[in-house]
Amino acid sequence: MKLIFDDPTFSLQLLRAISQTYYKGADIGECLSTAYRIKESDFESWYNEWYKTAKRLHNYAKECLKLGHKKSAKEAYLRASNYYRVAEFFIIDPNDVRSLQTWRLSKECFIRATQHFSCTFKPIQIPYEQTKLPGYFFKVNDYFKNENKKEKQRPIIIVHGGFDSTLEELYFFAAAPALERGYNCLAFEGPGQGGVIRKQKIPFRFDWEKVVTPVIDFLLENNEEYCFKKESIALMGISLGGYLAARAAAFEHRLSACILYNGVYDGREALESSFPPLLLKSIEDGNEKVVNTVNEILMETDSNIKFNIKHGMWTFGIDSPYELVKKSSAFTLKEIASNIHCPTLVLDAEKDDSFPGQPQKVYNALTCPKKYTLFTVDEGAEEHCQSGAPSLSNQRIFDWLDETFKIYDN
Repeated sequence: MKLIFDDPTFSLQLLRAISQTYYKGADIGECLSTAYRIKESDFESWYNEWYKTAKRLHNYAKECLKLGHKKSAKEAYLRASNYYRVAEFFIIDPNDVRSLQTWRLSKECFIRATQHFSCTFKPIQIPYEQTKLPGYFFKVNDYFKNENKKEKQRPIIIVHGGFDSTLEELYFFAAAPALERGYNCLAFEGPGQGGVIRKQKIPFRFDWEKVVTPVIDFLLENNEEYCFKKESIALMGISLGGYLAARAAAFEHRLSACILYNGVYDGREALESSFPPLLLKSIEDGNEKVVNTVNEILMETDSNIKFNIKHGMWTFGIDSPYELVKKSSAFTLKEIASNIHCPTLVLDAEKDDSFPGQPQKVYNALTCPKKYTLFTVDEGAEEHCQSGAPSLSNQRIFDWLDETFKIYDN
């Protein structure tokens, strides 16, 4: 799906930004007018133009709030938050001060917006090893009381992103549709993601169960406040999170359902899928110098490879493309997919060039109750993570979850 740009990476990220329109995180005209000002494949131009748009909306929000227009302020803050996220996306130098500054502005705007949400919203800190992981808790705010005058316990969906998402974006991907359907939601960032990599400098880890288990422990310890059904805990991982969530589900059996949005069977296979034969041969031969040199050449002309390699080196805590390839080998479901016991939904997109063929491999390897859903070109949902089709994605995800949990009275 080509949108404004010939560069497929820019086109996809524009479509991703526009997708947030569904839950008022963007406006179509604002996105298109910004895109028309951006120079093709130019990361600096991308940052500058999206930052201008974000700043303008940020000012709108402050002015609306000053005049007492709270709903307008909320919506402008949501859009500003998303646009700051989009602006920061292609900053691939971890030492660039704009990365942390722009990320903080995105977070600040989102928190401002939540002050006018109709749901119960709470920033949380989840104990994890020697530190804490940031998260947001969203609770359906209907004040339903049972005979014991307690709030109704609801199913809950735990959600985390993947290679490049932020905590705030998870509201549009998961929390907003969950709340509409009567689900409470806990969104969090783990190692390699969002503030955990930007502020705490903690890189990705392949054994994601070590991340999810503390999250579930935290939930269970706070069940009275968070009002969820212990037998109805779903985990959803988005993009690379499709590997991470599956890995966690293979070892953490307190989960009642797992959603792989989209499925990832082997991280190294996915990374190498965009590499030319010469590079693949050099990797096979263990020729580190050639692998690094070829990647440097490819990054000069290919935005996708440039982003994936540079962002990957940063978030995986390594110094070269060769090391990134080697480290990605640990991100695999080989030998462990059969350990997943809970019902699992595997999503796939017909023209996904980030993880081509990976969801089908995950589905084939699963032995638990499972469902495979392919999103197609005819549906306008063929791009990575069904960008541009949030309504259809949410319909299929939550209808499956309703049926899995037998929920029809929300």
